[in-house]
Amino acid sequence: MTTHAPQAAQAVTLPGTLDEAVAALTAMPAAVPVAGGTDLMTAVNSGQLRPAALVGLGRISEIRGWQYQDGHALLGAGLTHARMGRPDFAALIPALAAAARAAGPPHIRNAGTLGGNIATAAPTGDALPVLAALEATLIVAGPGGARREVPVSHLLAGVEMLRAGELIGYVRVPLLHAPQVFLKATGRTGPGRALASVALVLDPARRGVRCAVGAIAPMPLRPLEAEQWVTQLIDWDNGRAIVPEALTAFGEYVAAACIPDAPEAEDGSVPQLPPAVLHLRRTVAALARRALGRALS
Repeated sequence: MTTHAPQAAQAVTLPGTLDEAVAALTAMPAAVPVAGGTDLMTAVNSGQLRPAALVGLGRISEIRGWQYQDGHALLGAGLTHARMGRPDFAALIPALAAAARAAGPPHIRNAGTLGGNIATAAPTGDALPVLAALEATLIVAGPGGARREVPVSHLLAGVEMLRAGELIGYVRVPLLHAPQVFLKATGRTGPGRALASVALVLDPARRGVRCAVGAIAPMPLRPLEAEQWVTQLIDWDNGRAIVPEALTAFGEYVAAACIPDAPEAEDGSVPQLPPAVLHLRRTVAALARRALGRALS
C-alpha cells in the first residue's frame, strides 16, 4: 500500500459495487483502497504514506452486512467494529463481538472495519487472533469478477498475498454454536492497544479447543500442542468438565509455546529471560487460563 507520488491524493473514486472497486484499482495501480481509514489516515498524517489516488469503499452496501451460508457466516469486509459489537452479532460470533468492542474508543469502532483490520495486519489487531482461532477464510475479489478463497492465517503469515487489483470482499467464519472468549491486556484502563490477547473457541462437534495469541508477534500464534493436550483432559460427555489444575497448566503451556525460554548457552546454562519478557509470558498464561475457564464454565 505504497505509492511513488510525493503529493497528497489527487483522485478519489467512490464505486458502488465490489467489482467496480476492483476495476478502479486495476485501472489505477497506484491507488489505495480506503474504508474506515483509521490506519490509513494515521500513516498519511505522519508522512509515511502519500497515495496518488484513493478508492473509497464506503458506498459498497454488499460488504457492510452478513449472511448465512452452509453452516458459516459470510461477513462483509465493510462491517464496522461498532456493528459487530451489537448484541445480535454477539449471539452469532461472541469472540469476534468482544474483540470489536475492545478495538478502541467509539470514533475508532464506528469507522474501523473488519476488512481493514485484516488488510492492515497490525500485530495488535484485535480481530486477528479471533479469526485465527476460528480458522476463518477470506473471499478475495479480483479482476473480471474472479473470486478466490484464502485462509486468514495464510494472508497474515505472508504465505498468500493479495494480488494487484484484489480486495478482501468477505470473511467466512464457521458457526460453532459453542462458547467463545476473547481477552486482552492493555497498558492502561479502558480500550487501548493490546500488550497481549487471547482468543479461545470450543468446537464440540470435533471435540476440540482452538486458541490463538495476539499482539506478541507479527501474526497470531496457535499453540497447537497445548490445544491437543487440553482437549484430552476435557470430559466432553459430562458438561465439559475439567480439573482446576489443568486450567493453570494450560495457561503455562500456551505461554511457554508462544514465548519460549532463551536458547541454551555454550556452557550449557540457560540464560534468564528479561523481566519484561517474563512479565509478558505471565500475562499470556493468565489470559489463556481465564479464557479456557470462562469457555468451560
